[in-house]
Amino acid sequence: MDISILCENFCDYCVSIRGQSKATIRRYRYVIGCFCKFTEVTELNQITDEKVRGLFYYGRTERKWSVNTFIVYHVSLLVFFRWCVKQGYMEKNPIVDIEVPKLEKKLPVRLTKQSALRLLEVVYNYPYNNKFLRSRNHAIFATFIFAGLRKQELLNLKFADVDIENLTLFVRQGKGNKDRIVPISYTLAQSLKRYTDERKRLNKTCPEFFASLTLNRGYSNDGLKRLVAQMSEASGITFSVHKLRHTFATLMLEGGCDIYSLSRMMGHSDIKTTTIYLSASVQHLRGQITKHPLNDMLIQNG
Repeated sequence: MDISILCENFCDYCVSIRGQSKATIRRYRYVIGCFCKFTEVTELNQITDEKVRGLFYYGRTERKWSVNTFIVYHVSLLVFFRWCVKQGYMEKNPIVDIEVPKLEKKLPVRLTKQSALRLLEVVYNYPYNNKFLRSRNHAIFATFIFAGLRKQELLNLKFADVDIENLTLFVRQGKGNKDRIVPISYTLAQSLKRYTDERKRLNKTCPEFFASLTLNRGYSNDGLKRLVAQMSEASGITFSVHKLRHTFATLMLEGGCDIYSLSRMMGHSDIKTTTIYLSASVQHLRGQITKHPLNDMLIQNG
């Protein structure tokens, strides 16, 4: 059976039955393509355990894969071959017996409070040639820093999902195909209001909340990527969109937000995912250590 045909059938199944995102489907296609290119196989019956192991050995030794990259390849091929077995195209899954290295536990990288404020100042005061760009770009970065949305969640945000009057954002089908409501602060609401006024002035009617300047459609992933690079250079602050999400989480904890509420706002399916931010925030931990009941007792020398 031709692997390229199976790959397309598998991806169609993932979209229609499992409801997986475009990004996940792109990842499946890329990994399966890399596997076929490395092993030089085109038919399913050409796959052997040795060829599969060879890919992972090559990735770790020659390509210097990180543990995370190893896991991405492992999970993607595991799911694909599992589907092939279920459909009767293979007798056994060649990935099952491959040992996965332990994932490193790294603290999430984030901006300090001062750097986050500096970034918002630079974004707002940048010498734009259009008032719409100033309000839209500031609203974008403010949404990342004050609401902690993921990149795709922000780009998928609809105009009807933003309720400035009631201070809420409705995130449709976030990661894991879950809806959630994110409360927003008055500070973020002000930034969003400035942007909606400019959007109305330019007669932007596209359903997406964040719109392109030149076209009446939603802001693109490539446009956001260029904007991040532009503001990183202008501010002298190295950051990514995901780093801004980490910034939101740690600042919320430092401000006194409880871990359960933060987990709900960030859309984590497991609260254990959120607890890593407890270790990332030294200020939060320092605040907790002062609660030791013996701190107020005087130690007297005998």
